[in-house]
Amino acid sequence: MDPVSQSAIFGPVFATVFLTFAVWVLMFVRRVPFITGQQLTQEQLATPGELARLSPASVSNPSDNFKNLFEVPVVFYVLAFYLFVTGQVDGVYLAAAWVFAGFRVLHSLVHCSINIVMLRFYMYLASALAVWFIAGRAFLGFIGA
Repeated sequence: MDPVSQSAIFGPVFATVFLTFAVWVLMFVRRVPFITGQQLTQEQLATPGELARLSPASVSNPSDNFKNLFEVPVVFYVLAFYLFVTGQVDGVYLAAAWVFAGFRVLHSLVHCSINIVMLRFYMYLASALAVWFIAGRAFLGFIGA
């Protein structure tokens, strides 16, 4: 089997980064017309939680999903960088990284469209388990176990 290029870990990293960009764009595409169409006041926009309370799901879900992309994915980014710097990227890590990125894409698609909560949860769970697998394996390697 050919060795895995250490930089290959950045494929799923960039996939996740571009997913975040796509959700960011979608958030604005849905939010700006809502704000201008509803003629919301500066006070309504400045009051914490008020925009979310006033927004329909089609407007609030992309915003909520965008926030989600700065939770567990941050752990993934750190782990990917750690694996790259320490030269540990292998096929197992790379497969788990693509599982993470793929299920994050699916999670975002569900969250920003049909928003079936249990389906979304399973997408989240699969992606999170991939990250915790990477973290656990990397930690065991770190402590020499």
